[in-house]
Amino acid sequence: MQYFDTHAHIGLIFDDPIEQLLVCQEAKQAGVTKIVSICNSLMDFRQVYDNLKTLEHVYHAVGVSPSEVQNPGKEWHRTIEDASKLPRVIALGEIGLDYFHRFGDRNSQIELFIDQLELAARLDLPVIVHNREAGKDVLDILRDRMPPAGAVFHCYSEDAEYARRALELELNVYFSFAGNLTYRNARNLHDTVRVVPLERILIESEAPFMVPADYRGRRNKPEYLPSTAAFLAELLEMDPEGVARTLYENACRFFRLPVPVWT
Repeated sequence: MQYFDTHAHIGLIFDDPIEQLLVCQEAKQAGVTKIVSICNSLMDFRQVYDNLKTLEHVYHAVGVSPSEVQNPGKEWHRTIEDASKLPRVIALGEIGLDYFHRFGDRNSQIELFIDQLELAARLDLPVIVHNREAGKDVLDILRDRMPPAGAVFHCYSEDAEYARRALELELNVYFSFAGNLTYRNARNLHDTVRVVPLERILIESEAPFMVPADYRGRRNKPEYLPSTAAFLAELLEMDPEGVARTLYENACRFFRLPVPVWT
């Protein structure tokens, strides 16, 4: 089986360039044949990108996360535009709102989020959305500003009703689940995957965070992603191989990569 890790902070797993290469290669050996590397800030994007540019199974997203709202960098618009022209840069993210950590003020976060949604529309890129205790504002903004290429709610943390509301808007949205889906007390996530069409679900490692239950106590890595896929199949009472294939195809469609023809 093959797996597509739609969200991994490779630069946060290891600082060392060789270790970054190794963690991606080890993931491939474990069946994770595609990874989207998420930059923590624009300042570290190019360094991680250059470290991994020889790995053709690693793709990249570039954007200003809510944590950087007070210091997005000089001419951040241009930095993102230039980065979007690089090979295997396939999304703008992660972007969004985080009212839990209170990065800057809410108005500044909202302004940055909207600016990047508009930039994504101009660049024709899908967006990877961070939402932490800001669900209403995120959904209200996406209702009016959704880029044509679509959006994914990464490391989904809302409930099933929120997912229903997002789907009812008939927006081009996907829902990505991380290792916390495998926690037995994550009932809101278990309920959500049962109401969201499988064709709208992605999975991610969110490495080095959100390690699956099977690996509790370890630093999360993309190679652990199959554990999340297996748990999802168990929840849905579906064939694990069929679920893995659908998840992989979903990610390819969302990021507009060739969908494999399985043999």
